[in-house]
Amino acid sequence: MLKKSIWYKLILVVMVLCLPLLVSSPKIVPASAAENEDNISITVLNYHKIDDMNISLSVLPADFDRQMAYLKEHGYNTINSQQLYDYLSNGAELPPNPIMITFDDGYEDNYVNAYPILQKYGFTGTIFVITDFVSAQPNYLTWDQIKEMKAHGMDFQSHTATHQSMTGLSEDQLRTELVKSKQTLDQQLNQNTLFIAYPTGTYNLYIAKLVDEAGYKGAFTIKYGNIDKDSNIYALERVPIFHTENTFLSFYERMHYIPVFERLGWYKS
Repeated sequence: MLKKSIWYKLILVVMVLCLPLLVSSPKIVPASAAENEDNISITVLNYHKIDDMNISLSVLPADFDRQMAYLKEHGYNTINSQQLYDYLSNGAELPPNPIMITFDDGYEDNYVNAYPILQKYGFTGTIFVITDFVSAQPNYLTWDQIKEMKAHGMDFQSHTATHQSMTGLSEDQLRTELVKSKQTLDQQLNQNTLFIAYPTGTYNLYIAKLVDEAGYKGAFTIKYGNIDKDSNIYALERVPIFHTENTFLSFYERMHYIPVFERLGWYKS
């Protein structure tokens, strides 16, 4: 029994020592290079605020800039919700190393801080907006800001009308939240809004059915993971990025180490 325990410990040490070899070369990490060409794995980063508030949901602008510089240096290409849907539904071609950069809630700092940094690196992003808050609540985006960003390639999708946890609403309330938000975005931006991000990430199969009936083609959760053709299009995974004591290290680990742990069965989201 003692010998068996020693062998387990030795195996664990060897696996830990080998981890840097698995992830040390970022050139092999981008999802599209690691997956079968017929089923590309797509990372969808999930941010909220880009400002100096020093809370977990607020990534510092300097940290966000460093993260975008890393993505640019390592050959990532941003895609929008239409490109994602076309790939998942029809197998449409994607650029090399596709990545989707998303923001929840639609804070004004997305326009003031995130948008210029994205432009600096030739990237675009997708913002899930709470439509009743637009041009109505302080510190949230205005329709003028949204329309300006959309004209320069930014993508806007739904985060419902008022950001209530959907599992606590009646059927009528759910339909109102879903339909009102989609109609507002469609009318304001002259588009067919494809996706919704569930507020607080809460949903169930019945809510997903109502999302489909409201005319959305898919929905995002806050469940950790990458997206591929095997993903449930009404429960799509993302990779949340937070402000931490070492934000860049956390960002790097979430993109690279944790997916390795998942493949080895060491981590469950």
